[in-house]
Amino acid sequence: MRWLQLLTASLLPFTALAAKKSSGDRFNDFRAQSLSHGPLKLDDSSYTQLTKAPRDYSVAILLTALETRFGCTLCREFQPEWDVLGKSWVKGDKKAETRVLFGTLDFVDGKNTFQSLMLQTAPVLLFFHPTVGPNAKLDSQPVRFDFTAGPQSAEQIHAWISRQLPADLPRPAIHRPINYVKMVSVTTAVLGVITFIVVASPYVAPILQNRNLWAAFSLITILLFTSGHMFNHIRKVPYVAGDPKGGITYFAGGFSNQFGLESQIVAAIYGVLAFATISLALKVPRIADSRAQQFAVFLWSGVLLCMYSFLLSVFRMKNGGYQFWLPPF
Repeated sequence: MRWLQLLTASLLPFTALAAKKSSGDRFNDFRAQSLSHGPLKLDDSSYTQLTKAPRDYSVAILLTALETRFGCTLCREFQPEWDVLGKSWVKGDKKAETRVLFGTLDFVDGKNTFQSLMLQTAPVLLFFHPTVGPNAKLDSQPVRFDFTAGPQSAEQIHAWISRQLPADLPRPAIHRPINYVKMVSVTTAVLGVITFIVVASPYVAPILQNRNLWAAFSLITILLFTSGHMFNHIRKVPYVAGDPKGGITYFAGGFSNQFGLESQIVAAIYGVLAFATISLALKVPRIADSRAQQFAVFLWSGVLLCMYSFLLSVFRMKNGGYQFWLPPF
């Protein structure tokens, strides 16, 4: 019996050595899992096993909190991008030349790890460089990427990880899965638009080709913007203002200031002037009765004179040094 005990004791070191996996074995085991599942789903134990030294491979680990009770919207928005990056990298690196593994550690599964790293926010991306081998780094601490700029795309994180790798290693490209639902939706929408155009064109085309409609639209747009509409939106000017006597001031002093109601009054003046000019040029010549035509000429000419006189008086109200005027205002 004593020789049996001695034999068992002598075999213990070899048993422990066999049970302890090398860095290469760990890489092969984890890579085999990622080939079918994409980024590895980790817990405290597997995180420690994956990142412990010695390590002749690189590891990119996303520490996140996906459950809705944690309220991490950024975590849930970025997770699909992370999955696309991990699967694309593994499929593109078929010969494992880069020796990079991707993993995801959720807070629910890795509370001890979060506490040991003293993490207060999520998500956080850690990149562990190799500790042994030709690409080993002297500093064994991981490189950290914080999502301070908001959600990141798979391409942006791919560029960041690529900067961590030696220049002679390949960078597998990202291949996004085909979104068949989006393709069907876009195709259906395009066909629907085409069908609507074909069916509605006999009714819509005459409206769109109407010269009077486009003339009215152009005139309204010109009057709107020449009266200071955009100035009001940019400067956030008041609609009206009070005067020292307790009344209301409709016009702001100075040519670089104006009120909201003032721009509407000026637009109305421009509109009346434009309508009077159009009537004199287009409508009056078509009047067959000479007396009615003569009356229309005097009428629209009077409207032009009065409105332009009022416009000049507005200029004088805004700036007392304005020299031009016309009767009756």
